[in-house]
Amino acid sequence: MRQRVDQALSDFLAGRRAWMTNVDEALVPVAETIEAFVLGGGKRLRPAFAYWGYRGAGGADSDPVVTALAALEFVQASALIHDDLMDRSDTRRGEPAVHRRFAARHRTAGWGGDPDGFGDAAAILLGDLCLVWSDELLHSAGLDPRAVARARPDFDEMRAEVTVGQYLDVLTQATGDTSLERAGKVARYKSAKYTVERPLLLGAALADAPTDVRLAYSAYGLPLGEAFQLRDDVLGVFGDPAQTGKPAGDDLREGKRTYLVAAAMEATDAAGRALLRAGLGDADLDPAGVNRLRELIASSGALARTEQRIVTLTDAALAALTTVDLDTEARQALVDLAIAATRRAD
Repeated sequence: MRQRVDQALSDFLAGRRAWMTNVDEALVPVAETIEAFVLGGGKRLRPAFAYWGYRGAGGADSDPVVTALAALEFVQASALIHDDLMDRSDTRRGEPAVHRRFAARHRTAGWGGDPDGFGDAAAILLGDLCLVWSDELLHSAGLDPRAVARARPDFDEMRAEVTVGQYLDVLTQATGDTSLERAGKVARYKSAKYTVERPLLLGAALADAPTDVRLAYSAYGLPLGEAFQLRDDVLGVFGDPAQTGKPAGDDLREGKRTYLVAAAMEATDAAGRALLRAGLGDADLDPAGVNRLRELIASSGALARTEQRIVTLTDAALAALTTVDLDTEARQALVDLAIAATRRAD
């Protein structure tokens, strides 16, 4: 499945590179950067959830379906490029973030103006371009126009949800809201819904699935998407940079008000809360400072609480699959995807 998605993306990007080259040779670095970003990594979880949601609802395998679902990778790329810019992240998957890459290009060339401003502008535009291409790939894949029309509401809702979720994340960092309720809502809209639930519903719509299948997919997708985000949050604090592709403790330096942090704030004492508030969002937090916050989060019980919530949510998701009649192969694939999406990195 991953190879088929990669091939669909590669073919589409080759055509877009030719188009941009025809517009102006100066756009070649844009094409190269998006190709490297989109083709250079990623688990292809979203197309996989969409594909098996489609198959589970009785849809027949075809290359146009896989190509259409590969459009989800452009939504993901857009979100990540913009997220890295908003968080001022230096790296993504072990490589320079897009805004850093174009700032460096500006410096190397000795162009006029502010290199960082140029990098920021480029990242905004490349992220927007990926979002445009998500639409184009969905519509140009060769599907029956009636199927595309059925899928359109879920595709549009998904992109709106992740955008407002990103804003809520930025707002939460600015206001310093560390409540579990706010952390849960940000996780749902910024990541959970567009990672699992909406891709499943997109696949279901393409297959013209009945209401009971859509309801079961939501009952599976929402808790699983939240569990996936909680795993990502744990890795953002405790993960190995060799596996995450980002510096250790980056979520702490960026001031992410995650469920993990909210649980620590709720469980620790006044001194612990003060230490957390002082460290969260400190871009200059050194490794010793990261370790102090890690120890505090773990000793407060927040890490264990988060791990238990991941298990509880995943169990709820898997239980939802038993409530509806699905294709046997698709059901097993969705079970396997749930385990892959929430497993520990170690």
